[in-house]
Amino acid sequence: MNDRTSGPERAEREELARLLPAPAERDLPPGRHLHHKDTLMRLIDQDGDRASARPRLLRPAVLLPAAGLALGGVLLTTLAATGQGSAPAPSATGTGSPRGAAVLLDRIASVAAKKDEQNVTDDQFVYVRTLQTENHGTFGGPVKLTKPREREVWMSQQAAPVIDVGLIHEDGSYYPIEVGVPDGEPAVGYPAGLSRPTYTWLASLPTDPDALLRRLTTEITRDQDQRDTPAEDRDQAQDTFDTIGELLRETVMPPKTAAAFYKAAAKIPGVTVDPDAVDAADRHGIGVARDNARTGDRTTWIFNSTTLEYLGERSYLIRDTSMGKKGTLINKSAVLERAVVNALREKPSTGKSTTT
Repeated sequence: MNDRTSGPERAEREELARLLPAPAERDLPPGRHLHHKDTLMRLIDQDGDRASARPRLLRPAVLLPAAGLALGGVLLTTLAATGQGSAPAPSATGTGSPRGAAVLLDRIASVAAKKDEQNVTDDQFVYVRTLQTENHGTFGGPVKLTKPREREVWMSQQAAPVIDVGLIHEDGSYYPIEVGVPDGEPAVGYPAGLSRPTYTWLASLPTDPDALLRRLTTEITRDQDQRDTPAEDRDQAQDTFDTIGELLRETVMPPKTAAAFYKAAAKIPGVTVDPDAVDAADRHGIGVARDNARTGDRTTWIFNSTTLEYLGERSYLIRDTSMGKKGTLINKSAVLERAVVNALREKPSTGKSTTT
């Protein structure tokens, strides 16, 4: 590691180093902890070398009112199976200065921007295969976790309003995703947008982070107004973080759009670094986290600490609540595969549709 950083940059780097906790032997071998720490410090040091050539990433944050994606609600409520699982205590907490999170997100954005663009047509589907552990307990009550299980989702890429949004495959069964069909009323489909984010719609979003945040403000506010979300239930910064996280997890995203989202996330106040986070597939990585002070939980986006590829997400309690004790796992996911396919039930690994 070189030592060409300025005084303020060096101070921030040293502050982050001090904040990194000592490894807990039962959760994280010292070698792995040092690997993640060294990765993060190397990223910050590399960013310091370029500081004189560009402005700092961390600018005054734009606060956004937001509601969770309708897609996320569909995926979480379509299936009603329940289960119970153990919730290991987190091995590390969100830490470091905002500068550390901004540096990490900038590096992740650089990796995302180098991916290849895709040509996605209206008659295709985005396929995402995940491993998920979810809370199926009653609202506000004790957490009841499902066992880790695979889920496959196919989402329509039609720009025009559609009723048949897609398909879920879980526990050996297929479940259609249908929207806009209230009882006794004419069917009304969903167009492409924040509630149904197609590849083409995502590609139409601004790639300047500030312009993207302004666009999200409009989209999310409209979504909340349509749902009559009370003002007291609108947490501007947290809902922005959650909305971006759902988009990153549940879609195939154009490279420039993904990079813009990561840079926009760096502007959200309270975003920190989790030096070691584990996804639902037990893959260790480096995390970008934010605490929800209102609900008492932390959500972390998890990335491969070497390649900075997105791995998954986890959420757990950071204080005792009606849902459980501090450290209780709320949900955890791992993205195993994602692609664009030509038909429902088509597997990207085989290029064929299945009938079972």
